[in-house]
Amino acid sequence: MLLTARKIFTLSLLTIAGLMVSVTTPLSAEEHCESDFVSIFNGKNLDGWQGATDGYFVKDGMLISKKESGGNLFTDKEYTNFVLRFDFKLDAGANNGIGFHVPLKPKTSPAYAGKELQILDNTAEKYAKLQDYQYHGSLYGTAAAKRGYLNPVGEWNTQEVLVNGNHVKVTLNGTVILDYDMGDAKKNGTIDHKDHPGLKRDKGYICLCGHGAEIEFKDFRIKELK
Repeated sequence: MLLTARKIFTLSLLTIAGLMVSVTTPLSAEEHCESDFVSIFNGKNLDGWQGATDGYFVKDGMLISKKESGGNLFTDKEYTNFVLRFDFKLDAGANNGIGFHVPLKPKTSPAYAGKELQILDNTAEKYAKLQDYQYHGSLYGTAAAKRGYLNPVGEWNTQEVLVNGNHVKVTLNGTVILDYDMGDAKKNGTIDHKDHPGLKRDKGYICLCGHGAEIEFKDFRIKELK
């Protein structure tokens, strides 16, 4: 009985120690507490956004790109390094994008004037023969994301975008689908072999890059990184 009691006591100490480690272990460099984020969409109107405000509307707490319209909708503020979180729901054949480090009045597409991460219905037949760097989560023209992690069309998805220096990481529904060092493209060129002057930018606006499809967004929130 004494040996059993000692075993129980030892196991209890190990359990307590494990709990203490889990409580006191700090967050890693790329884990971010939700309470550190601030909303950049109020769910009521387009206050805080500029640009193609006629191509988007707000309904039931959602920011929606208009079908047959859309365009580039910019934040009021510029950002350098950040973590952006949001939810989105695709319509069949939907196409949009998240631009970052984009100038307010780009002379070309945000994918070239800044950088653009694809938002796309990968399952649409009309997109069956795209280049790898054109599918959802890809850094357009520069780096291809993993496929197979979008929820079915009509269901909500959750996405996180981390931009920190040359590092860009996209997490979709809990899976990292892109983890890329943009320094490689700056040094060796892009995989689409086109000029991307936006790769030289380290600051700019975040924008939705609508391409004439209805997509619902909600819960945009951001944490700026030093």
